[in-house]
Amino acid sequence: MLTLACMDTWVYEYTVFVSTTLFLVFPFIGIVCSYGRVLFAICHMRSTEGRRKAYSTCSTHLTVVTFYYAPFVYTYLRPRSFRSPTEDKVLAVFYTILTPMLNPIIYSLRNKEVIGALRRVIQRTCSVKM
Repeated sequence: MLTLACMDTWVYEYTVFVSTTLFLVFPFIGIVCSYGRVLFAICHMRSTEGRRKAYSTCSTHLTVVTFYYAPFVYTYLRPRSFRSPTEDKVLAVFYTILTPMLNPIIYSLRNKEVIGALRRVIQRTCSVKM
């Protein structure tokens, strides 16, 4: 729609940039900082098993958060001159379909039985191809 406007759209683009910064970048920075504090606390844990479990939980959470926030930030913080409709469509598919689809997979990989089953499938697949 903006290309059909017969006026300068810099105010709109500036508003999108500011709102994206407020609603995406600052919360993401807050999340990363809070996980930094959690990781700092984990480093000072005495239990090796507890440290391993905590790292596993934090890594899966950060992976999901990054998969969710990165496409939004990439889409809305780029100048309009660098955008292409095709790329915007691909990113929209990524954060509306792919990210929610990956969430169960990412969280289930923390389960030892699921990891064992995945290893068996990979071994079968590799032995069949060779």
